[in-house]
Formats: sequence, structure tokens, C-alpha cells
Amino acid sequence: MSDWKRTTNEVGFKNLRPELSQAINEHIEKYSLGDILSAALMCVQTDSEKIKKGLFGGAEEVYAGVVVTSRWLVWATSGTKTHTSAASAQWSDVTVQDYAQSSFAKMIPDSGLNVSGRFTDASENGLVFIALEENAVGARCKEIAFKAAQDAKK
Repeated sequence: MSDWKRTTNEVGFKNLRPELSQAINEHIEKYSLGDILSAALMCVQTDSEKIKKGLFGGAEEVYAGVVVTSRWLVWATSGTKTHTSAASAQWSDVTVQDYAQSSFAKMIPDSGLNVSGRFTDASENGLVFIALEENAVGARCKEIAFKAAQDAKK
């Protein structure tokens, strides 16, 4: 069982938490990515609450906004102990894996996507975990991401 209670909902980009949409817009402007959000296939927000464990387990909330397009994956995070930031990647530059199928999931159970490869703002390859609730919206987001990544490789 995950240490996090997650809620993932499909939302319009304008309905993301303001700090998430602002971070995404600033990222797009900073890297001159153009009008990539107009081709959004799906936009979700995941609200995560750390389940307090033991005497020293502290409360924490993390928010993530994810926009999937046929060519791009764009995401932002913020939270009570997390600096607000945004990142992006072209599907042709990354691979995507269901976190539950990864070797990490055996040690730290959770639900979401592992995205690895070259991100827009990095000179070296990296790996990022994008949290999604195990619900119909999370499953659909994964499905759309897998298809977009696969189609970009054709």
C-alpha cells in the first residue's frame, strides 16, 4: 500500500490549481514551445496527501497537473513541502512505463507513470515519477500517454 492517498480528476487546463497552470505557462514561454496546449488530449490534476505513519510522520500535500498532447507531455508540481516547478518532454525523446510494472513498485508501492529520457529543460537524460490515482481517470491518462508515446515513435 502506498504512503500516499491520491485523487486524480480530469480537468480543463484553466481549472488546474493556479500555481500549476502558471508554472506550466511560464515553462512553455521560457522554452519557446509555442501553442502546445491547444492540442491537449487530456489534462488531469492529482492531489496527494501523505498518510501519517508513526510518531514522526509529518503531514504533506503535493499537487500535480499533467497535460498530454499527441507530441508533448507537460507537467507541474507544487505542495506544502515542494517548490512549484514545471517540466516537459516530447514523446519522441522519452519512454513511459506504468510504475506498477517497474522494479521500484516492489519496494515502494504506488500508482502512476515513470517517464525516462530527455526532458526539455535538461541536458542529460532523467527519470520522473508522475503520480496518478488508481481510478478510471488515472487509467485513461496512462492509456492516452502510452498511445501518444507509441505513436511518436512511428
